[in-house]
Amino acid sequence: MGGRYLFSKRAWIALFRLTTSTWRNGAYMFVYSIRSSTVKFFGVLLVAFLAVVGIIFAGDGAAIASAAPGEINYGGIKTEEDRIAFIEGFGIKVDKESETEESFKMPDSFDRVILGYNELQKKQGLDLSKYAKKRVTRYSYRVSNYDSDGEVYANLFVYRGKIVACDISSADPEGFVLPLTLVERDKLK
Repeated sequence: MGGRYLFSKRAWIALFRLTTSTWRNGAYMFVYSIRSSTVKFFGVLLVAFLAVVGIIFAGDGAAIASAAPGEINYGGIKTEEDRIAFIEGFGIKVDKESETEESFKMPDSFDRVILGYNELQKKQGLDLSKYAKKRVTRYSYRVSNYDSDGEVYANLFVYRGKIVACDISSADPEGFVLPLTLVERDKLK
């Protein structure tokens, strides 16, 4: 075989070669050779390992039960199970038997109230103005683990399987309306 590798050079990606035949200044010299692809391989392996460890030992995120708006999947909402899973993904527990459903057509132009509500939606990456004159369905669920006086509801506005608006609100006329995806965990029981 005359100095040729038994396997092709690509087959040696994850192997080290140890040479002990060099004699210099009265001592053997050890030579390690590593291909750059080997370094890349172990680098990727190390990064993947650190990512897994980071996920396992990460904090519980007790401050806020939200993700950045770009990371939230608002699509694929076709069934009641999908809607409840979306809400519960933010740590909010709902009474499944309390669902109410109402379909309506969005107005052509928004009044002051709807414009204010749309500003609230923009905080979580949604925009109702795209759905003017469209028929949307509102699904409401009673929330069972929100620390508040009176009843609290989670509302999802769905258009063709996509959430176009969502909030958590008090049933009290003097109450509150908050973006569902930005609910603070310390308000959840």
